[in-house]
Amino acid sequence: MDKMTSKDMKKILYQLAAAITFFTRLPLWKVLEIPSESFKKIICLWPLSGWITAGFTALAWLAFSMIFPPILAVILAFGCKVLLTGGLHEDGLGDFFDGFGGGRTKEDVLRIMKDSHVGSYALIGMIFYYLLLINTVVSIPKEMTAIVIFAADPFSKMLTALMMNLLPYARTEQESKSKTLFEKLSSGRLITILIFGLLPIILLLEVKLWLTVLLPIATVCFVFFLAKKRIGGYTGDICGATALLCELSFYLSFYITLQL
Repeated sequence: MDKMTSKDMKKILYQLAAAITFFTRLPLWKVLEIPSESFKKIICLWPLSGWITAGFTALAWLAFSMIFPPILAVILAFGCKVLLTGGLHEDGLGDFFDGFGGGRTKEDVLRIMKDSHVGSYALIGMIFYYLLLINTVVSIPKEMTAIVIFAADPFSKMLTALMMNLLPYARTEQESKSKTLFEKLSSGRLITILIFGLLPIILLLEVKLWLTVLLPIATVCFVFFLAKKRIGGYTGDICGATALLCELSFYLSFYITLQL
């Protein structure tokens, strides 16, 4: 029994290392040989990796806000986040705008999203996205900014992971950019996702501010039905886009909730 428990713990540590390696630029692969199978099980740990990216962004914001005006502090903090993730989700958001903006058929959408060139929909969409993001975060009271950043990131990734579990993958494994198909989640892993996604909100936000979750939930539902209708499932680009759109809607929703 002890041997089995030790083996299970080792698998979990490998999966955690795989999740951090996949979702950030932290080079754990240099010090740890991660089995390829571990990458298929990382979705339940995506919100936990969000604790890393959110914590890093919040700390960066706190440091920059001591030196620079609020808008510069926000720009630099989220710039640090992009450096930490390698722009993984931003790449997905740009491809999402291009694919769903310019594609008419399922084949068109999938082909455009896989194209490495940046189209006009991606350019305009990303500009609009960051203008909204920066101005919304700047509008949040300074004493609450860091905790909102820490709550928004894991929750958005939790919603995206739940969406992935409900939709089929729209490509084949060979067509996947990462060449990895993530496994569907067991009930235990679903509980893990909910814990890591909801805990920052429960611990950091007042109960009356929990209404903030409504707009991100509406956003993931919109993407879910859009993806299901247009291409019959999800792709990695859609997941990255959903995480960022839910995060943006979390900030917008938080600002609106404060006004109520």
